[in-house]
Amino acid sequence: MSTEKKADFSDVTAKVDSTAEKAADFSDVTARVDSTAEIIGEQSYTIEKGDTLSKIAKAHYGSANAWKQIFEANRDVIEDPDRIFPGQVIKLPPKPADA
Repeated sequence: MSTEKKADFSDVTAKVDSTAEKAADFSDVTARVDSTAEIIGEQSYTIEKGDTLSKIAKAHYGSANAWKQIFEANRDVIEDPDRIFPGQVIKLPPKPADA
């Protein structure tokens, strides 16, 4: 027979608060998204019959030489800068510094 005293936990109580009952209140949270196209001045342009990248560059940037910037900005839709088609929608990047 052991004479050691054992711990007495008979008066210990526990309580658990569930976070599921107390949902976070997001009613005053707002979000806003600004389009980078508006911030940097990018526009879109629909190619018309008779257009060339040089003609578009001259009209929008004042320099036909800016056609390269238009081409580079649209490599995902234009494979050959000499082959653009009416109805294609391209991006017009912000005016190049050298145009």
